[in-house]
Amino acid sequence: MKFFYKVTIALTIAALVAVLIMLSKGLEHTGPYVLTFFVLLAISLCSSPKTKSFAYTVLIFGAAAMALYYPGFFISYGNFKYATLIIPLIQLIMFGMGTSMHYQDFLGVLKSPGGIIIGVVSHFIIMPLLGFSIATLSVKLTGMPAEIAAGIILIGCCPNGMASNVVSYLARANLALSVTITSISTMLSPVLTPFLMNLLAGPLIKIAPWLMVADIFKMVMIPIALGVLFSSIAKTRSIWLKRIMPMISMGGIICIIIIITAAGRESLLKVGLLLAVLVLLHNIGGYLLGFWSAKAFGMEERDCRTIAIEVGMQNGGMAAGLAKGMGKIATLGLAPVIFSTFMNITGSLLASYWHKKKPGPAHKAALQNPAEK
Repeated sequence: MKFFYKVTIALTIAALVAVLIMLSKGLEHTGPYVLTFFVLLAISLCSSPKTKSFAYTVLIFGAAAMALYYPGFFISYGNFKYATLIIPLIQLIMFGMGTSMHYQDFLGVLKSPGGIIIGVVSHFIIMPLLGFSIATLSVKLTGMPAEIAAGIILIGCCPNGMASNVVSYLARANLALSVTITSISTMLSPVLTPFLMNLLAGPLIKIAPWLMVADIFKMVMIPIALGVLFSSIAKTRSIWLKRIMPMISMGGIICIIIIITAAGRESLLKVGLLLAVLVLLHNIGGYLLGFWSAKAFGMEERDCRTIAIEVGMQNGGMAAGLAKGMGKIATLGLAPVIFSTFMNITGSLLASYWHKKKPGPAHKAALQNPAEK
């Protein structure tokens, strides 16, 4: 395998050189070489445990690049529009999230609710308000189209995603607290997400709160409930499902990114760089404000890490589905796609940094990791 990875790394460098050479002929000629570079880079990153976690992120970049270079392949096939697949894919991802949940995840709320309350409240205050501030300023100062800017608010109003649990585990944070905050924020999303969107994004675009409530139940709540039910009934028989669902979920997210990027290609080319900077500020701002909000309440270092991750990482799939439900996938859906991409990068970097830095001894952790009880 070492020889295989050495060859792959050499080919990756060769593909990058080919991209640079072809740039002299014009960006439109670099497509095949750019895609080859991303695929080879993802394989090369798997050669080391330290870089393996970045392979999926590289594949996301490759998928987005493929959609930008060849959008016609990912918009429709005959009369069938691929955007129709977005909601079923999200439902599949949410079903997988449900199979990883258990009623015991919620029992911690009754035993020690402090950390969960701080985490959930911080999440639904910091990210929506930060998104609203960024979106409003971008419209006024840069002239960004209102529908695209509203996507920043949309991603801010959504609950946490499963990725936050993985990052919390890798960052030596409080995994049980992370899972519980994700679960509670998801359960509250049918009420809080439409309310916050109507309040904050109403001046930018027309919002139908009740339609959004229905969409969240259809896309998120019902599939998660079915996943929890299946996991409870099948028990040991569902172990195989829990093993393959993360892979299926990652594949589903890549498909969603390809479809939305292709649909919103023209808008993305116009405001892509600016939008990328804004959503990166949103994401990093969430980490920083989440961490210090927990510090302000005197929480342990381990729990502060958890709150930072739970505040900064969002359910991009749900946001994309809501944009699809509103018929604005090519504008409102762009910010969630870019946010999800950067979130994987920043989350991996943050987890790597914190993994090397052992947190101080916990005295009164908000919710103990079951592995440490």
